[in-house]
Amino acid sequence: MGQGLTNGPLGRRAAHLCIDMQRLFAPGGPWPTPWAPRILPAVLALVERAPARTVFSRFMPPETPQDMPGAWQRFYERWRHLTGEVLPPEMLDLVPELKAFAPPARAVEKSRYSAFSGPRCFPVLRRLEVDTLILSGAETDVCVLATVFDAVDLGFRTIIARDAVCSSSDTGHDAVLALLRARLPQQVELADTDEILAAWSPLAEP
Repeated sequence: MGQGLTNGPLGRRAAHLCIDMQRLFAPGGPWPTPWAPRILPAVLALVERAPARTVFSRFMPPETPQDMPGAWQRFYERWRHLTGEVLPPEMLDLVPELKAFAPPARAVEKSRYSAFSGPRCFPVLRRLEVDTLILSGAETDVCVLATVFDAVDLGFRTIIARDAVCSSSDTGHDAVLALLRARLPQQVELADTDEILAAWSPLAEP
């Protein structure tokens, strides 16, 4: 279990950052995360609490491996079927259950792991006057983890909805949550979605 919301209730400056819940990673997609459907109800509950304070990131592969620098070229040589020259563009869409919320939810694109690697994520959060991020999505041990460290470095109060994140690797998922619980307890809170919702009043002062 997570350690819970150790830093108190959430108010109007909190936002939900949902990472890469796209058809690309859904069952039946080319890069599936098998238990993404299990977390979808929890993700939806967070979105429904405050659609206008939800930001969706979308992972956008390059057109060809050569469009990326350095070691990313080797990565996309291995996964060439995920490049734009091969991948059907609809695979980059959010899963239908979430796409229906955008707008008022905002979507930002990225070509690397962290949601903050794209040019729009931080400016969008700044315009929303966000000081607290609730994280959900995929994958716990890759894009979620990369986003967590950037969020911490930028000074956000960072909360992981532990029942709203998933990975294609159970071992990796469990290891990351254990690592964050042990090593970053002052900067990363791990809580269940029900606990977050009970503490989050989007119209209230923080």
